[in-house]
Amino acid sequence: MIEIGKYNDLRIVAKNSDGLSLSDGEREILLPYLDVPKNAELGDNIKAFVFVNKDGNTIATTKQALAEVDDFAYLTVVDASEDGAYMDLGIGKDIYVPVREQKRPMHKGEAYVVYVYLDENNQRMLASSRLDKFIEEDDFDLDEGDEVNLLISEQTDLGFNAIINNRYTGLLYHNELFANLKPGEQRKGWVKKVRVEGKIDLSLQPMGYGHILDTKEVILKELRENGGVILLGDKSTPEEIYERFQISKSAFKKAIGGLYKERVITVTDSEIKIVVDQLAD
Repeated sequence: MIEIGKYNDLRIVAKNSDGLSLSDGEREILLPYLDVPKNAELGDNIKAFVFVNKDGNTIATTKQALAEVDDFAYLTVVDASEDGAYMDLGIGKDIYVPVREQKRPMHKGEAYVVYVYLDENNQRMLASSRLDKFIEEDDFDLDEGDEVNLLISEQTDLGFNAIINNRYTGLLYHNELFANLKPGEQRKGWVKKVRVEGKIDLSLQPMGYGHILDTKEVILKELRENGGVILLGDKSTPEEIYERFQISKSAFKKAIGGLYKERVITVTDSEIKIVVDQLAD
């Protein structure tokens, strides 16, 4: 069955004056000649995005859509009025956001994280910035320590909300962040805690001792590549540490503490130095 608002694997079954007819074996739709790939022949299989155009016709395109139905995505408003806003979907067909589906009024030229869905009445694609309506809130298929894909959705008083694996939502706390984030960024993250009330705490750094072991190796490699000295130490700021290693100060101190106990390095307030006989290892 052809799925509207998604990519479909279809076969070229005919040519006509307007383009190619694509079929899934049950239904045929038009791929306009403007979007036909070079050297396409009858019988070839083609991956195409399917949507309903302004005339109510189901059309295919080979252009790269910025989002599919059931996706959370960061899209830009290309036009706005009292009735709603239109966002660029990347295929020459904008997606409509009714006013009732705008968490805050949308403005032309601004970008927002939205959820893409199908209008049940006419099968046209719509978008909503009222993300909570589309988030899964129970039966989390997540465990503490899991690596996840994040889409930063909005800033709050506590930190940044993020969409997790295109399904859930979680929070990155301000006091645990050492990088500038903004809505629309995609990041790798880790589940820090799944709370009893269904809230998910997130981190931009792996959890557990294995991460400390990896960090120790990174620091040693950096030392050896920089003549045995790094100008960071016990009194370095979290921002300085994150800029160099993309880790928190806590993780940094655990790693250098382990190296110090192993007598691999010496540490001062502002400098780490490798022990001489470790430099060539």
